[in-house]
Amino acid sequence: MGRLVHFEIHVSDMERAKKFYGEVFGWSFQDWSEYAGMPYFGAVTGDENELGINGALMQRQSAPPEPNQALNGFACTMGVEDYDLTEAKIVENGGKVAMAKYALPGMAWQGYYIDTEGNIFGIHQPDVNAK
Repeated sequence: MGRLVHFEIHVSDMERAKKFYGEVFGWSFQDWSEYAGMPYFGAVTGDENELGINGALMQRQSAPPEPNQALNGFACTMGVEDYDLTEAKIVENGGKVAMAKYALPGMAWQGYYIDTEGNIFGIHQPDVNAK
């Protein structure tokens, strides 16, 4: 079975990235650098009894994505309770809008953003009234 069990976000500035994801999504971090042999922080993304996975921030090993470059890897999408509040936190903490909020009719609100490290991620708020 190929179920996703872990993710890694490549970052250039570890402290800046920890602050961004901690402030916007409430993640906490555990220093696993000794195991990885490089700056590597496990990301606890929520309650273990809720649906979801944990991951990590790892030190970027190559050039960061270029502005306006098409997505060339995975995009993680975080479930949120309040789309507009989360978007405000993203922007307040140095993130940028990549694709503005749009409706998945009858299902949810979706949009994509660029974090402080140049990575694209999505946010998703379930809403059966989205249109």
